[in-house]
Amino acid sequence: MDATMGILSAVSIANMAVLVVMMVNFGRMYSKTRAQIPLGLVVVAGMLFLHNAIASTAYFSMDMHFSHEIFPYMLGVGIAELAGLILFLKISMD
Repeated sequence: MDATMGILSAVSIANMAVLVVMMVNFGRMYSKTRAQIPLGLVVVAGMLFLHNAIASTAYFSMDMHFSHEIFPYMLGVGIAELAGLILFLKISMD
């Protein structure tokens, strides 16, 4: 694995860490209120977690199939997702 795939994997793992915190936070909201919206957000965060788990695994195991020219775009998408998740986490914690 080269450095570019390592960076992409690190961003996906960071996304997964933020998503775990979000799932715990929304799970607590659901247990306190029994409202359906936090339960739905747990499901959405779980699907995003699954997406990032598959992506980080693919970056590790299938690096020879990825074109290095697409790296900046994939990194941009991962960083944008991380920024959005962090902002969403901050809003949901308030």
